[in-house]
Amino acid sequence: MLKVGVLGAGHLGKIHLRLLQQSEKYELVGFYDPNQENAEKVAKEFGYTKFDTIAKLIHAVDVVDIVTPTLSHYKCAKVAIKSGKHVFLEKPISNTVEEAEEIIALAKEFNVKGQVGHVERFNPAFKATKEMIENPMFIETHRLAEFNPRGTDVPVVLDLMIHDIDAILSVVKSKVKNINASGVSVISDTPDIANARIEFENGCVANLTSSRISLKNMRKSRFFQKDAYISVDFLEKKCEVVKMKDAPEIPGDFDMILQNAEGVKKQIYFDNPDVEGNNAILDELETFADAINNNTTPIVTLEDGTEALRVAYQIIDCFKK
Repeated sequence: MLKVGVLGAGHLGKIHLRLLQQSEKYELVGFYDPNQENAEKVAKEFGYTKFDTIAKLIHAVDVVDIVTPTLSHYKCAKVAIKSGKHVFLEKPISNTVEEAEEIIALAKEFNVKGQVGHVERFNPAFKATKEMIENPMFIETHRLAEFNPRGTDVPVVLDLMIHDIDAILSVVKSKVKNINASGVSVISDTPDIANARIEFENGCVANLTSSRISLKNMRKSRFFQKDAYISVDFLEKKCEVVKMKDAPEIPGDFDMILQNAEGVKKQIYFDNPDVEGNNAILDELETFADAINNNTTPIVTLEDGTEALRVAYQIIDCFKK
């Protein structure tokens, strides 16, 4: 079992602490939170060991789980990596692309592993369909959330849209060619609703919409490719796969047949995979333990996290223009 410590005991930090304590792959050593009042409350309520300094916690563990505000990710990661510890960083990887690139360089220099907490990669509906998504040419995503003041210190792109950016980059095997985007600040100082169109070199186009001022929550992505349509509902953890194949000579009574203007007939059929229930946060933390123990590449690498951040900032730059 790997000894792990958590930096940050806020809303998400407490979830990480609970899951790491349950995990059979980690031994939870304790946590550090700069807010003394909160730290004492968490230690008293849940019985976790509270450390007085970051240095003491880092010294006592093999893995540092960084669940602090984004502004401090770089500073925390730098200290942990230079101490030879593996790092799990909540998304976004850091506040700037430059910081992210330095984290990558440090991890290589000190020969440690790093993973970024892009949790939607572990969403059971996405996991069930990921292998079926082959060369998509049009992608549409909607990530809408009811207003929550907790995330308004950053633009909606870094708060919500970055989940979809990472998922898209993981399935489109091509470089980004062009980005157009617009964003509107309604309640916050930064955009609360945004739309981006990402064009890839291979011709794929992704249209992303994110809002944190919606009346209902929605997290849906649709992938269109040759002879298939794949829909993933990240919120409901459901998926739908609609495929097409050449129609049989003699269709059955219940076969769905389409005929185009040239007379070509195609049969439509459903190929929905089984969605296996899981805890996505526990999954991402435990696969990181596997990557460390087996010396394999983490599922969401530091490079992946950096690329998602780079695209997010390109979208934010479009707002300024």
